[in-house]
Amino acid sequence: MDFDLSESQNMLLDTAKKFLEKEAKGLARQVEKTDAGYSPELWQKIAELGWIGLVFPEQYGGIEGTFQDLVLLVEEMGKAVFPGPFTTTAISGLSILDHGNSSQKDAFIPALTDGELIISPALIKPDPLMNESIVHDQASMKNGKYLLSGTRLFVPFGHVAGRFIYEADTDKGKTLFLIDAGNPGIRCLPLDSIAGDKPCEVVLEGVEVSEEDIIGTPGKAEKIIKQINTRGALLESAYICGMLEQVLKMTVEYANEREQFGDKIGALQCIQHQCADMATDTDQVKFLTYEAAWKLSKGLPADKEVSMAKSWASDASRRVCLLGVKIHGGTGVMEEHDMQIYFRKAKAEELAFGDGDFHREIVATQLGL
Repeated sequence: MDFDLSESQNMLLDTAKKFLEKEAKGLARQVEKTDAGYSPELWQKIAELGWIGLVFPEQYGGIEGTFQDLVLLVEEMGKAVFPGPFTTTAISGLSILDHGNSSQKDAFIPALTDGELIISPALIKPDPLMNESIVHDQASMKNGKYLLSGTRLFVPFGHVAGRFIYEADTDKGKTLFLIDAGNPGIRCLPLDSIAGDKPCEVVLEGVEVSEEDIIGTPGKAEKIIKQINTRGALLESAYICGMLEQVLKMTVEYANEREQFGDKIGALQCIQHQCADMATDTDQVKFLTYEAAWKLSKGLPADKEVSMAKSWASDASRRVCLLGVKIHGGTGVMEEHDMQIYFRKAKAEELAFGDGDFHREIVATQLGL
């Protein structure tokens, strides 16, 4: 494969770098203390730039980019720890584009690309043995409509979503529904997070939905869910890649400036080797992510490559950010410094769409083990 970027991709990255440097610097620290957890004003700006519609057809307000383009953009967002529901809205929209009916596409994708609609996947079920107070899953039929009840955890930005992609076990099997988040039978509770990124507990109690709200074929949700998780894992890898590139940059700059006992700490071999380890980890994440993105964009099988990228990215995020904090010393854990934001955010990204162990199991299966 060729790692060289096209002219349009270089233009996209140049625009993204300049925009994020101007508009998103320090934003993560500001918005994590707000109820929304992101900036609606900045969300509209990226919609006007065409970023939300990057991979959607022109007929729905998109600009018909590739998934590889999306990966490159998310990498730049990672450098700025851009806060917001960008990746989950993008992969949710792609699921509607690939599997939704014409009415769903016409109604929701243009609203998504315009920045008016946030869609979030609500797919993670709690372990009933861990919490007796959860609403247990039910999916029954009444007067030709489905009545859904259940609890879903860690729904990204569920409190500001207009729609949820919700999986339920119906009489036909696992089925995906596109549910109106404003339904009176839905409760949404933001959860505490080390990253301050507002994951939510979403509870449905007797929510009425029709067959027109089903995405794809009833009882055939497994393939779509797998596709959501694959795309999500790769975009999380790209976001982590951007974060680690910025952490490495900040750390090298600090090591070249910080003096201790009359010398720059960057002159110490132990610091040099730790920065070298950080660079090696970061480049490994980048190359694995780019290879998987290229395969997905070409329509080639990429399950192994995506999981290799996410497993390495998850583990590398912990290693690189910990070294970054150590080299910064006390400065690295001060609330006023960016280093602690990257460290906290890295933990959330490590777990999102599967941690290292989860994806190593997939790689092992792909190897025939």
